[in-house]
Amino acid sequence: MSDRVRLAVVGAGIAGLGLATRLVREGLVQGPDDLALLERADEVGGVWRDHVYPGVACDIPSRLYSYSFRPGSWSGAFAGGAEIHDYLVRTADEEGLRPHLRTGTALTGADWQGDHWLLTLAGPHGPETLAAEALVLAAGRLTQPRLPDVPGLAGFTGRVFHSSAWDTRPLAGLRVGVVGSGASAVQLLPHVADEAASTVLLQRTPPWVLPAPDPDTAAPDALDRAGLSARADELFEARLAGSDAAAALRRTALAHLEAQVPAGVLREACTPDYEIGCKRALFSDDWYPTLQREDVTVAPALAGVEGCTLVAADGTRHEVDVLVLATGYATTRQPYAPLVRGRDGVSLDEHWSAGMTSHASTVVHGFPNLFVLNGPNGTLGHHSAFEVVEAQAELVLGALRTLRDGAGALDVRAEAETAYTDLVDTLAARTVWTQGGCRSWYLDERSGRLTLVWPERAAEFRRRNGHFDPSAFVRVPTASTRGQVECVTPSS
Repeated sequence: MSDRVRLAVVGAGIAGLGLATRLVREGLVQGPDDLALLERADEVGGVWRDHVYPGVACDIPSRLYSYSFRPGSWSGAFAGGAEIHDYLVRTADEEGLRPHLRTGTALTGADWQGDHWLLTLAGPHGPETLAAEALVLAAGRLTQPRLPDVPGLAGFTGRVFHSSAWDTRPLAGLRVGVVGSGASAVQLLPHVADEAASTVLLQRTPPWVLPAPDPDTAAPDALDRAGLSARADELFEARLAGSDAAAALRRTALAHLEAQVPAGVLREACTPDYEIGCKRALFSDDWYPTLQREDVTVAPALAGVEGCTLVAADGTRHEVDVLVLATGYATTRQPYAPLVRGRDGVSLDEHWSAGMTSHASTVVHGFPNLFVLNGPNGTLGHHSAFEVVEAQAELVLGALRTLRDGAGALDVRAEAETAYTDLVDTLAARTVWTQGGCRSWYLDERSGRLTLVWPERAAEFRRRNGHFDPSAFVRVPTASTRGQVECVTPSS
């Protein structure tokens, strides 16, 4: 394989595969020197490759949770994890991406060299280097598990694993502890309880849980993808703090809780003390019934571990044989950020010391020819991730076409990044993500800023960010372009 390419894409999940497919279809990839698709695992699929826990599924309608340019054939309105992974594998196979794919290859460093990126890689046969005119980070945000910082965890004497690295050995006859009550816990706990001898759930804060959606109502056959997208965008109203839609959604969730859990200690333990939507609201009809099983115990947060004993925040002790950490991910401090160094050797991690920032959720000042997918404010709290990925791909395609003129690298203007950051902060101030009374994984842990979610509708993201805006960029002169004009002007 070539050690120099026009474009290197790090990550072969939803974002990387979607962009690569568009590149091939648009004719921007003709041969092996045009694209390297780098994947640290041995297969494509990202989070849907890694998540194999029982009950894993998507709560977005399948016809919306897929590429608009590549409709899937789904077995139902809401696909399970294995079916989504199969869809992504078939995308790689059928869109001609395999010749460009390098599996077992992890990024260990990326340095801007004045006219290209120099990547250092850990390949299947040892260290490698790769030069790329442009670099796309499509590694996603659910890649670095967040583990509880409690004394004694490293000394746990039983089986312990994160929900993203599911241990498929049987749980029958075993005592199981589950830490966390987010999306993965709500899906896996009922299945674990069905198999295990006993189960204890240790939760820091309870989630808001809504009834499982009715497929005929949530994804009616009469609605095409555009109709489904518009309907999903209507849900954003409930993310506006103090809105009637938020109040109505809260009433629905409370009615669901009260219908399934009798008044008493357990209902109190299941009632959140923050506004609905501040953390992700979940969908389940069997979460609350599972918590009421005689062989299931609900306890406060995990405070410590002593051998095979879990110590909860209220001092209660629970002996278990298996410990499942459904504790989410480090989402606001991307694992690749310390590895990527732009102009003047500044790393993304340093640039983002007060929280992730960007222009159009895709480009960062001081990092020429770099594009970040699923990065700063590059996800949606009410809609499909595919909507953002496809919009970002349009910006990247426009930039790559511009770079073909050979007039120098593209660096987004500092003032464009500042203006976009100010816009995001202004929009975020209206939402439950900043006003809802919780500390969620959407917020940067240092600055408290909303850095993960786009605080508006998906349609507004596409309108603002789904194209290449030349006026937001300057051209960075290289040895062959010095003396030329250093700004991009719109074509007439």
